[in-house]
Amino acid sequence: MKMISTVILGNIFSLGAAICLTVSVIKKTKTDFIGWQIGDDIFGCLTCLTLGSYSALTVCLVCFIRNLLAYKNKLNRLLTGILFLTNIIVGLYVNNLGAIGWLPVIAAASYTIFVYLAKTAQHMRIALISNLSLWVIHCLYIQAYPSAFVNLSICLWTIYQALKRSKWIKKNAIKLMAQ
Repeated sequence: MKMISTVILGNIFSLGAAICLTVSVIKKTKTDFIGWQIGDDIFGCLTCLTLGSYSALTVCLVCFIRNLLAYKNKLNRLLTGILFLTNIIVGLYVNNLGAIGWLPVIAAASYTIFVYLAKTAQHMRIALISNLSLWVIHCLYIQAYPSAFVNLSICLWTIYQALKRSKWIKKNAIKLMAQ
């Protein structure tokens, strides 16, 4: 069982991660979006280290490297592949939480592919929705409540933003209103 002071400290770090993630989703460019997620990765590392989720700690470290490379436009296919494999192999190797420990690994592996392939903030929003859904479950389990709450809130907000910015929705909403 975790000491109460460890949970409180982990939740303070979790709050920092949640703030950075919140700011990232309102950014309009991919670069700004990823820049704020670098802060999320740093606070995420501290959260996972404090609350004892070693697979998630590894994932946050790999995500930090991935996001830093993407921010500097240095992320290429080879590096994406290396980070993808590193995330899976090391994340599963150090996993100390069973199936719950797989969730961050799966979330980050899929998100790594999206970061490499995404050309717009809209694509990043869609990737973020699936990523956050897995992280919500993990955060609740390790007692990172600010991150769980904010991840869920951002997931719902990002769904709203993705729909709001969807060209298909805009195009078909006019048709639906005309009927």
